[in-house]
Amino acid sequence: MNIPHDIKKRLSLYGFGFAMGIGLVFFFLGGKNSSCNWMPNARMLQIIRSKQITYSTEVQNKINSVIIDSTDISQILIDGDIDFSKSQVKNNPCRKYLINGEIKQQEAILIVKICDSIATIETVELK
Repeated sequence: MNIPHDIKKRLSLYGFGFAMGIGLVFFFLGGKNSSCNWMPNARMLQIIRSKQITYSTEVQNKINSVIIDSTDISQILIDGDIDFSKSQVKNNPCRKYLINGEIKQQEAILIVKICDSIATIETVELK
């Protein structure tokens, strides 16, 4: 099969431009911590992490008595699963989210209350 010279030239120019475009994208976005959270679960967890996180007295007591650790809670806020059906997402001014995760190989449930700029971990339940 013989490809005409004009088509070869067009394909090579297209390939060259495509490669340059990929190179520019990696150059501008390569060193940055950019991410796209398209799914509701990931987006909401990112919103929670971006707020100032406080603990209720009940949760603070569990942290002080070494039942749980704040790093365990942080890890759940990174890769936990929000149960939107059991969460109160339309409350004003504060919403509550039920987040399922794992602490020390045990199933854990966090209830997080989100107000303007503060996210309060209200309860942590281990099962």
